[in-house]
Amino acid sequence: MYGRGAQMRFGPAFTPDVIKWLIAANVVIYLIQQFGGSAAFTTQLWMDDRFWRGEIWRAATYMWLHGGGFHLLFNMLGLWMFGGDVAAAWGPRRFLQYYLMTGIGAGIVIALWQGALSLLFGTQGGATLGASGALYGVLLASSLLWPNRSVLLLFPPVPLRAIWMIPTFLLFDLIFVSQQVSVIGHLGGALVGLLLLTGSGDAGITISQLQYRFRRWRMRSKLRALDGDDERRRRFH
Repeated sequence: MYGRGAQMRFGPAFTPDVIKWLIAANVVIYLIQQFGGSAAFTTQLWMDDRFWRGEIWRAATYMWLHGGGFHLLFNMLGLWMFGGDVAAAWGPRRFLQYYLMTGIGAGIVIALWQGALSLLFGTQGGATLGASGALYGVLLASSLLWPNRSVLLLFPPVPLRAIWMIPTFLLFDLIFVSQQVSVIGHLGGALVGLLLLTGSGDAGITISQLQYRFRRWRMRSKLRALDGDDERRRRFH
């Protein structure tokens, strides 16, 4: 839920077809999971340590599966709310490539994490599934393309600038998400998205621009602090 100034809207102004097709694909696959596919087949698609035994397709298939109705609902809601504007700005091809690359990239990050745990401690990181890695890539793109947009969180219902979405959500992950591998997947999607965006000319985002935006934010914070000091002085005089 986000808007500008006094104007508030829920979701994008319109929904591009690529968003509709991605949501439809996720819903259909979820229905197959529930009513048409065997549990044995599903386990061959989610991400776990078997990636390192040659089952590399898991880095691409895990992102189309979901662990429950609410898992699917919140991922698709986030994709619709924030992906619509990004897809409209980039076009369907660019958006689809980015979505798939961040999702697969997050899967590879998860596999690397699991491999590191196994190598260092002899333990496994567990299995994961869902479009959350790709969704975090979409959230990152939205927050960098429109950093000053005001976003009203659903839980808790507090407003914040879009540029702070990813740090805030990752903090919530660390506090409330019990599955470590899911946090790694979210972080992986955001990191892969950042790499893609900083190296992409058509995205309009570079390292120097990120540094400029950070300096501008610090300057605005200092100006707001000075304005607040001036206002307090006027009240006491």
